[in-house]
Amino acid sequence: MHLTTDELLAAGDHLKDAPADSGRVELIVARPEPGSRLLLDEAHLDVAAGLVGDNWLTRGNRRRADGSADPDAQITVMNIRVAVLVAADPQRIPLAGDQLFVDLDLSIANLPVGSTIAIGSAVLLVTAKPHLGCAKFVARFGEEAMRFVNSREGRAHRWRGMNTSVLEPGTVRRGDVITVKTCQTVASL
Repeated sequence: MHLTTDELLAAGDHLKDAPADSGRVELIVARPEPGSRLLLDEAHLDVAAGLVGDNWLTRGNRRRADGSADPDAQITVMNIRVAVLVAADPQRIPLAGDQLFVDLDLSIANLPVGSTIAIGSAVLLVTAKPHLGCAKFVARFGEEAMRFVNSREGRAHRWRGMNTSVLEPGTVRRGDVITVKTCQTVASL
């Protein structure tokens, strides 16, 4: 079952009400192999491997000349409110393909490129690489959901999610508080 554009738009205010300064980890999902999802209560985020047990590093990226994993898309983060909305069934949320589902305002205004967020004992850096829906997203949640998350407003709020890289390794647990740290300029990193 896929939601209509009107049903998606009706939830806009609820999506925008996500906390800005401090949020919470709601779900952690590893993708050990393509098409497989593993719900975790805790995960280790590593500077080189990303989410340990996830296939990000071994899967690589066909859009990169050498096929290697894209360091700017090491950990994908999606707002849980949006995930619940487009999934229409909580059991389907992991199908979005993201690793961390959080209750936090992921908008560009709140977390510009170069911002850092502390989660558990790890720190993530918000990268410039946009996180957009793909054919798999359409198949799982519908074309109207894809248009919704990739609309001008959807992109501004990062309703499809955001790409991050691990700046400081550490352990993340479901329920961990997320703290928005400083916004660093990419040049200073």
